[in-house]
Amino acid sequence: MAQRTVLFVLFDAVQSLDVTGPLEVFMGAEQHAPGTYRIRTASLDGAPVRTSSGLTLVPDQALDDPLDAHTLVVPGGQGTRTPDPALVGWLREHGPRAERLVSVCTGAILLAAAGLLDGRRATTHWAYCDKLARDHPDVEVDPDPIYVRDGHVATSAGVTSGIDLALALVEEDLGREVALGIARHLVVFLRRPGNQAQFSAQLAAQTAQREPLRDVQRWITEHPDADLTVESLATRASLSPRHFARAFQTETGMTPGRYVDRVRLEHARRLLEDTSDGIEEISRASGYGTPEAMRRAFVRALGAAPAEYRRRFRPAPAR
Repeated sequence: MAQRTVLFVLFDAVQSLDVTGPLEVFMGAEQHAPGTYRIRTASLDGAPVRTSSGLTLVPDQALDDPLDAHTLVVPGGQGTRTPDPALVGWLREHGPRAERLVSVCTGAILLAAAGLLDGRRATTHWAYCDKLARDHPDVEVDPDPIYVRDGHVATSAGVTSGIDLALALVEEDLGREVALGIARHLVVFLRRPGNQAQFSAQLAAQTAQREPLRDVQRWITEHPDADLTVESLATRASLSPRHFARAFQTETGMTPGRYVDRVRLEHARRLLEDTSDGIEEISRASGYGTPEAMRRAFVRALGAAPAEYRRRFRPAPAR
């Protein structure tokens, strides 16, 4: 594969992890296969920038220095709240020239301000999806996925989703084994599909205050195939079923049944994406009992049966 230049756009009050997370992924790929990527960072005038956390990043060059970027990465951060008109102007002029245009977190706000997301489906950090949709009505904002790809434009949600997206791009370029090696080195999951919700069950639900309820949450996550009825979980928490159900919803923000449903769905999705286990085996391991019960759950939540979900979202074999 010909060497591809990956250019990271820097600006004051950028989110440091939006830059360094994806950058480490591409650098890992370059170390695995030297000559694959040329990684560069640039600010408007080539001067150092101060991140939102106080770190100082020294760019390799100015944005106007000659450079043909194959992949242009626009991170987010507090600096996107009042975008620099000069930076937006540069993106408007140079963004269309990139073969792949990528944003991390609120970097999508900069792309939208430059008109680069008009008529496209996109996402950003969940806290800013409403703002993106309100300020840019020509953008189809999807608040659920961790990243969205629409043609050559890819947008991602919060900071860690930038790593997920970068891994997906490396996998596209170099194959699954390379991306898997990088993920193992960084100790991250490979790979969360782009359509995975920004909130997992564990994130969507609050952590219970009382230790017995926290233990129950952990038990559910670790044993999706166990008896997870309210009566069984209440016994584990040493509470009556009625008291347990009321306390669980009060402290976590969702009913025990809803929490169990989410955990089982996530578990089944991971097995479909990352293993070759059969549908029947996965249905048992995820607590559904039968393939038909799992099929109904998938169609209800995702609009696709398990086999179709696997076909669409399981990573392709390495080239």
